[in-house]
Amino acid sequence: MNSISIDIETFSSNDLGKCGVYKYMEAPDFDILLFGYAVDGGEVVVVDLAAGEEIPEDVLAALADEKITKWAFNSNFERVCLSEWLRRNRPEYFDSYSADGDTVGNYLNPRGWKCSMIWSAFMGLPLSLAGVGAVLGLEEQKLKEGKDLIRYFCVPCKPTKSNGGRTRNLPEHDIEKWNLFKFYNQRDVEVEQSIQKKLVKYPVPDFVWEEFWLDQEINDRGIQLDLTMVENAISLDEVSKEKLGVAMREITDLDNPNSVAQMKVWLSDQGIEVESLGKKDVAKLMDAVDGDVKDALQLRQQLAKSSVKKYQAMQNAVCADGRARGMFQFYGANRSGRWAGRIIQLQNLPQNHMEDLEQARALVRNGDYEALSMLYDSVPNVLSELIRTAFVARDGNKFAVADFSAIEARVLSWLAGEAWRTEVFANNGDIYCASASAMFGVPVEKHGQNAHLRQKGKIAELALGYGGSVGALKSMGAIEMGLAEEELQPLVDSWRTANPNIVKFWWNVDRAVKTAVKQKKQADVNGIRFFCQSGMLFIQLPSGRRLAYVKPRMGLNRFDFESVTYEGVGGAKKWERIESYGPKFVENIVQAISRDILCYAMKTLSNCMICAHVHDELIIECREDVSLDAICEQMGRTPPWAEGLVLRADGYCTRFYKKE
Repeated sequence: MNSISIDIETFSSNDLGKCGVYKYMEAPDFDILLFGYAVDGGEVVVVDLAAGEEIPEDVLAALADEKITKWAFNSNFERVCLSEWLRRNRPEYFDSYSADGDTVGNYLNPRGWKCSMIWSAFMGLPLSLAGVGAVLGLEEQKLKEGKDLIRYFCVPCKPTKSNGGRTRNLPEHDIEKWNLFKFYNQRDVEVEQSIQKKLVKYPVPDFVWEEFWLDQEINDRGIQLDLTMVENAISLDEVSKEKLGVAMREITDLDNPNSVAQMKVWLSDQGIEVESLGKKDVAKLMDAVDGDVKDALQLRQQLAKSSVKKYQAMQNAVCADGRARGMFQFYGANRSGRWAGRIIQLQNLPQNHMEDLEQARALVRNGDYEALSMLYDSVPNVLSELIRTAFVARDGNKFAVADFSAIEARVLSWLAGEAWRTEVFANNGDIYCASASAMFGVPVEKHGQNAHLRQKGKIAELALGYGGSVGALKSMGAIEMGLAEEELQPLVDSWRTANPNIVKFWWNVDRAVKTAVKQKKQADVNGIRFFCQSGMLFIQLPSGRRLAYVKPRMGLNRFDFESVTYEGVGGAKKWERIESYGPKFVENIVQAISRDILCYAMKTLSNCMICAHVHDELIIECREDVSLDAICEQMGRTPPWAEGLVLRADGYCTRFYKKE
């Protein structure tokens, strides 16, 4: 036996979509109903565990054997569920991989597991089994009835007179459906096997599997939550919303001041016509009104704060030991290979700007609404800024938080050969000041001469590196920052004039992609390789990893210029044909290389307890005596494949997570 393909069907009263697999399998009624498997690509066998059938001993032994590869589509689900099932039912076959003092001990070692969903994402394909099957045109397709069958057998049902008041459907309640469910389980294993056969020409490199296993370890480890704070934040939000609602009803005399329709009518009665009550629209409107209207709009903005949802997500996801797990989806962004957030979504937490963060946090933790409302203008704003601080280090430990400085700007400068920028980074200069100086031809210092130009340098740096123009500046808030409309195009022109090698790099990449797609010839630009093979466009990065674009072809963009299109998941989360061009490919490349640098740092620091990562930042849980300087030094090491790239990592230590 060398490999096993596995698919399981399970039951739990915990809601998988809300809590994730780690909390899902902690439910007392969690069980595995069906265990479908195939050994070494052979026939699929379905073990009906719900009917008392047993998994063969050699298959059970293989589950913890690192030498035998276990394949599944989203293998994290199978591995975590089987870890719990083995501990409960066959503990002699469970083997932990945890070191002393770590919190990954309840799960099978991920090193014995590989994931065909990750393989699909690596090839630019969807993250769903049905989606991959459809795109690849597999003979075996996931059964469409699956969702209904899962709803029937895998989640609790509502008690009714017709079902005798039961809260769960068992096989005997519908034998025909159960037999179809077993076929569904078999089919999923067959589809998973077909994906492997279809993609066999494009194996995932071993170093990417190493990254995946490290990702699984971080997800297994989890990050601790301050549950007292979480629960009190939810309670305080309820009190706040009630008081805000009362205050708003007093001003507007509306039955439901949260209603957009009612609020529009009330505003119309005050002589104000609005098309939208979105946050940005209301913020603009508040600058133009006063009196009761302004007060009502301010109250509405506070009521619209959705920060409490993050606290509720924490409450939903937290495991029995107080840690939230499964927060990161490896290869969640398949055009760069970056991670995507799951459940609590650490990647899009609100920033904190409060100077007295610790004091505010203590008040929330104590549930002191009166003090909060007396000291701060907006309780919802306080709760929003404190979300990060709900993540805490274990007793006797601290968080060492280390972050790459301006990673994308550094990578772009290095790739394009924009030497003056790399020199700024080498000298630990301020890229916003240096950029403004290059754009306007005068010295710019952050708190010195021509300091007012730094803001223009900053917004240009953030908006224009990937071919952005006036629209990109506006999207980044240029007008709100005080720039005039007539300043924007000159700002674009100045930035491009100051960065000629970056502009040249955009269009060299554009030509290379078109050469690969049109002529089926390999093209190289600054260490990046572009080529087509078997209906795929590949971009090979300096790390050796490839980006994949499905079914590339030439087309015309909305300006009737020739452009490259490919199939992928678009903005509406649907599989569609996507148009791209040089600067956009450059963005993919830069973000992908930035991701590879983060992975290199994670491997360098893999003996530390990395418990989370956000964009280009690592959160490490460690003893109080661990050196932050040593962590930042190791994180800032340049990978051997990126000679000449100047990196820097900075950090801070804290008992609770925050943004410094």
